[in-house]
Amino acid sequence: METNNINNIPAGTSPVAVTEESFSVSDYKKGQPRWCPGCGDHFFLASLHKAMAEVGVAPHNMAVISGIGCSSRLPYYVNTYAMQTIHGRAAAIATGVKVANPDLTVWQISGDGDGLAIGGNHFIHAMRRNIDLNMILLNNRIYGLTKGQYSPTSPRGFVSKSSPYGTVEDPFCPAELCFGARGHFFARAVATDAPATVDVLKAAYRHKGASVCEILQNCVIFNNGCYESVYTKDGRKKNAIYVRHGEPLVFGENNEYGLVQQGFGLKVVEIGKDGYTMDDVLVHDAHAEDNTLQLKLAMMDPEKGFPVALGVIRDVDAPTYDDAVTAQIEEVKQMKKYHCFEELLMTNDTWEVK
Repeated sequence: METNNINNIPAGTSPVAVTEESFSVSDYKKGQPRWCPGCGDHFFLASLHKAMAEVGVAPHNMAVISGIGCSSRLPYYVNTYAMQTIHGRAAAIATGVKVANPDLTVWQISGDGDGLAIGGNHFIHAMRRNIDLNMILLNNRIYGLTKGQYSPTSPRGFVSKSSPYGTVEDPFCPAELCFGARGHFFARAVATDAPATVDVLKAAYRHKGASVCEILQNCVIFNNGCYESVYTKDGRKKNAIYVRHGEPLVFGENNEYGLVQQGFGLKVVEIGKDGYTMDDVLVHDAHAEDNTLQLKLAMMDPEKGFPVALGVIRDVDAPTYDDAVTAQIEEVKQMKKYHCFEELLMTNDTWEVK
């Protein structure tokens, strides 16, 4: 069968064809992943396949765009339209794909180096413009493909091949960068936590606009254990909080702890002690326009006794760039006397050469 791209989609198939079929995980799988055994990319890929099947968008109505890095090999392993581009430019290419064909569901895959270092400019402007992209940031706090240099998310003092005496830089917090760029959707999950990862991916798909999902994952070769406290189910029970819109912010093995407001900040309390009850515990509002509490949740520091926030932290509706461009084009069309290139040529004086 003749195909029209690297992922074996039948030639002549319209990428915006309407379908009422149901799909299974196998419909989105392709190739044999080539990552180190135990790499978080394996876990995430399985969750992405599952999320795609549950979303139900046909493979030929999806595009997966990546940059360069270990995680950026992912487009080779999905049976959709796909492109591995150049370092740091995934958001730029994904933007072009979405604006040119707004009916496509576009997944952008970037690592922390690819997405926040050389690609940082594209990242913040995709947020600011609110382009309808599902932007996945696979954050292992290291450059893995180039063999272990520190990345924009590596902590101060981190020892690596490019910082043998420890980094003297403070890292980016992806959530803070997203919020600062006026992002309207931010979620976080752990690569080994498949059900929660699938949930945030589906929420990102449902959100109209730029969706950022930070996926915490280990690089087993160059930065193994960087998320050890939340990488297991038992660890997450003790050290993470799953935030859900409209529900109290409680956590712990038996939901015995809660988050309350203390001045302009947050405080961890044990429910039923020191006079604290469930009535004191804050309720998560992912849809609040004011992002003050959402940012505080996203920025909680485990080293200061706070849990790691997982789930959909911010999800607010706003106009999207691609919709605005499409609407503007239609508006301008109505104002013009020409509607195609041939008509444009005929709007001015013409000469016939014999």
